[in-house]
Amino acid sequence: MPWTVTVNNQAYTIEQDKRLIDFLRDDLLLLSVKDGCSEGACGTCSVIADGRLVKSCLQKVSAYDGAHITTVEGMSPREKEVYVYAFGEAGAVQCGYCTPGMVMAAKALLDKNPAPSRGEIAKALVGNLCRCTGYKKIIDAIEIAAGLLRSEAGIPEQSDTASLSDRHHRVDVAEKVLGTGKFPDDYHFDGMIYGRALRSKYPRARVNRIDIAKALQHPDCVTVLTAADVPQNKIGHIVQDWDVMIREGDITHYIGDAVALAAASKKESLQEILDLIEVDYTELPPVLDPFDAMKEDAPRIHESGNILSNERLVRGDAEKAVSEAAYVVTETYKVSWEEHAFLETECAVAWPSDDGGVNLITASQSIYDEQREISNMLQVDKGKIHIRSGLVGGAFGGREDMSVQHHAALLAWKTGRRVNVKLDRYTSTLVHTKRHPMVMKMTTACDKTGRLTALIADIVADTGAYASLGGPVTQRACTHAGGPYNFQNVDIRGKAVYTNNVVSGAFRGFGVTQSCYAFESNLNLLADKIGMDPWEFRYLNVVRPGDVLPNGQIVDASCGLAECLETVREAYQSSPYAGIACGFKNSGLGVGIPDFGRAILSVEGGKIHIRTSAACSGQGIAQMVTTITCETIGCPVSGTIYERPFTDRTPNAGTSTASRQTLLTGEATRQAAAKLKEALEAAGGDLAKLEGREYYGEFGPPTDPMGSPKEFPVSHVGYSYGCEVAIIDGKGELRKMVGAYDLGTPINIQAVEGQIEGGCVMGLGYALTEYFNNEGGIPKFRLGTYGLFRANRVPEIETHIVKGPGYVDHAYGARGVGELACVPIAPAVAHAYFRLDGKMRTALPMEDTYYRKAK
Repeated sequence: MPWTVTVNNQAYTIEQDKRLIDFLRDDLLLLSVKDGCSEGACGTCSVIADGRLVKSCLQKVSAYDGAHITTVEGMSPREKEVYVYAFGEAGAVQCGYCTPGMVMAAKALLDKNPAPSRGEIAKALVGNLCRCTGYKKIIDAIEIAAGLLRSEAGIPEQSDTASLSDRHHRVDVAEKVLGTGKFPDDYHFDGMIYGRALRSKYPRARVNRIDIAKALQHPDCVTVLTAADVPQNKIGHIVQDWDVMIREGDITHYIGDAVALAAASKKESLQEILDLIEVDYTELPPVLDPFDAMKEDAPRIHESGNILSNERLVRGDAEKAVSEAAYVVTETYKVSWEEHAFLETECAVAWPSDDGGVNLITASQSIYDEQREISNMLQVDKGKIHIRSGLVGGAFGGREDMSVQHHAALLAWKTGRRVNVKLDRYTSTLVHTKRHPMVMKMTTACDKTGRLTALIADIVADTGAYASLGGPVTQRACTHAGGPYNFQNVDIRGKAVYTNNVVSGAFRGFGVTQSCYAFESNLNLLADKIGMDPWEFRYLNVVRPGDVLPNGQIVDASCGLAECLETVREAYQSSPYAGIACGFKNSGLGVGIPDFGRAILSVEGGKIHIRTSAACSGQGIAQMVTTITCETIGCPVSGTIYERPFTDRTPNAGTSTASRQTLLTGEATRQAAAKLKEALEAAGGDLAKLEGREYYGEFGPPTDPMGSPKEFPVSHVGYSYGCEVAIIDGKGELRKMVGAYDLGTPINIQAVEGQIEGGCVMGLGYALTEYFNNEGGIPKFRLGTYGLFRANRVPEIETHIVKGPGYVDHAYGARGVGELACVPIAPAVAHAYFRLDGKMRTALPMEDTYYRKAK
């Protein structure tokens, strides 16, 4: 029977029932409606039906027969104008994937309650997740929108000038609020086919036989590929150990391994085709504990053995210093996996290129990393792999490895067709990496006055089935294990160990989040042992300009960590249940690895085009390079055009990782802009005379490798510093988070605050609520029950941006903060609970709290 629905005031009759989201996206091309989970948990698919906010992924069109449905596209021009302004003014947009759904939730609320309280707004957003912002600025935006809609006031005019440390609206705010910006799955092409991989049934099993004959007979099957069809079947971000697909006769490494790859002419037929592939396995006992994996008789997960990397950082004589110390604390800490939970699941669109390679539209942290790995897999020249980035729906480190890009490229290369490969939420969770579980034994010592004297640490990281970035993550956990404190006797060992668990890799904080939790918790135990106030203990020991970090690097003149502590002192002293922790995080890869930011400014059509491959997954790359360009040249924002990453147009600015882009690509942009400014002045200020010219900037100062024999090695180009206070009540419920962060010169205030607030809430989830169940090496995961903080559970967040006494003239003194914002959260919360009941929680997520009871 036919059904009738009215969508955005247009009536439609539907003959074949389907999910409402599929009708809206695929048939009507209303692409503001996003599919983040297909389980009604995330709210990215939110629309309004007869005045009610509904999840369009849950029910079919037939359930809405006769209904009037509104999407963002159907809002009035006034409403669109208001929400774009409000979200821009508040800084409520980051990756943008959740934003149209948030706008729908706001509209549904404000249509009924034009003047809601902040609590009522938070309650209205309970069904909508955001992994980026921490919700505070979204609530701010809805308050602003409510005021404008009530008063019918005009929209304040936005300045066309962007300068350092201002609150200019992001250049990408409108496309993200209105849903007009495109993520990879928003690209629709005629004749497109759809791909999906068949995954292993077991974490560890021998694949005896793969029979694709029945699958090939399915009328909608285009092809089925196996490892035999792959020119180079082993790829990897650093170590070439990750199988594109598992070959017959080989052993699977984890539950996410691809065994075969199917393409169908109809998206809805893909699972039927995969179900027809017959795979004969011999199940084998998986190795799930890194300590078991290190035993001599353990099965080898890779031919090279089960130890991916060994790291050691030694300075001074830690054993002697511990033996002579007045006070010593030894404790072992254990942290589990954390899921990135970015709301856009992985998707890539690929098609053959005229030069014998492939074109791709992706969403990753580096188009050039993708280009390198895909060219290696296909064994074709890198120049024939043409990759452009769509919008990226969050990353946090989870988009550094191949997930769907290589499969899409392979299918396009083999079939000669346009192909879309997209992961559902559960498969996304299997495929992309996690935060490393670590076991960390730490011995920390001080003298009788409370001055730190030594650290001995032993860190074992479970890197899972493949290398990913397990080596560098473990190394960074080691280089930062002593925290931002002034002592030089350290002996830190780190091992990254292969297991048959899900793959661990890059995740916001990159190993530092783990080792900071352990070290800062030990500091609080040490302060308690000697009867010293934990704030005073830190103020005595934190580094100041000219001091030396435990890794040997001399602290530069810009360090403002002592000032951060001074800023939060009152908050710490305001409650008997306040916890405190400090942290620091490098900007740039460092440790001797060549690392460059790059940018080109070109004059085309009377506009300055800003071209860099630096990936934006929400942190605001476009605004950062635009602001630096405008600040340097003195041009208006309207005189610039930011281009998204494209291997044919934008220079390789490296991966968006290690909080590096603001410092390295920011400085490269400044250099390019300075060259353009000089040329413009020589041309008498006439930009037309520079038409067609390009100006190039590159920045990548050298650093020293770990273990350098230098007395004071330069481990990293720069560091950001921070301090966090967590305040709980007598029941253990979070009441307030107060943070102070030194990141040098803030380029855009809203962006900086948004990164800190989002990092804080992510850190709270890691500390308290996010339990990743990986029993038996098989994740039991649903987005809705994983434990993400929702808007109504987030405490008050107070953020202070602090500047140190000096200045380092790179990128106008700016450094990254996106990772640092996660680092001190868990130990601050652990300390608050320690002050509440005298028990130090030595495992994450914490048990016996207001949020998770003891097992």
